[in-house]
Amino acid sequence: MIEPLLVSVYIFVLAVFVGFETITKVPPLLHTPLMSGTNAISGITLVGALISAGAGHLTLSTALGLLAVIIATINVVGGFMVTDRMLEMFKKGKKKD
Repeated sequence: MIEPLLVSVYIFVLAVFVGFETITKVPPLLHTPLMSGTNAISGITLVGALISAGAGHLTLSTALGLLAVIIATINVVGGFMVTDRMLEMFKKGKKKD
């Protein structure tokens, strides 16, 4: 029987590959809407990480949940900062009447 950890690693590697291939094919014009969608997904990840950290099963799962909360929070904040910066670039490009 295949170990569940091996299956999880296999799915993770495939998800990384598919995500990388998908993101590299996006034209620059769509980066801002894509970043907004990614922020929404990261928000869902943050909720899952909070649930994992607060489940109270094992010390290891709580520590990994806390690490996931920290990383997801950094991802959400960074995504909003990048989106805001990109939108500011569009505002500077328009002429004021």
